[in-house]
Amino acid sequence: MYAVILSGGKQYKVSEGQTIDVEKLSANVGDKVNLDVLLYNADGKIKMGKPILKDVVCEAEVIAQGKDSKIVVFKYKPKKNERKKQGHRQPFTRVKILSIK
Repeated sequence: MYAVILSGGKQYKVSEGQTIDVEKLSANVGDKVNLDVLLYNADGKIKMGKPILKDVVCEAEVIAQGKDSKIVVFKYKPKKNERKKQGHRQPFTRVKILSIK
């Protein structure tokens, strides 16, 4: 049994007990959140939403809030002595899928 969920504009294929990193959610550690389900497969029977399934809910628990590793953004214009160096760390939320029903 698995489902395709939507979170932060991205789609993830998940099953019960799986831990995934999604775009930052405004929830505290230990909170339970409901994620939108786009597709649900149980024993070969597939249900698809248009775009979201109303009768299927994916319940997840927030395990951690964190930041990804740093990437360096370096912009420059040749022959002009223009240089700009920036760092970026993308925030994420780690969730554990509790149930899909």
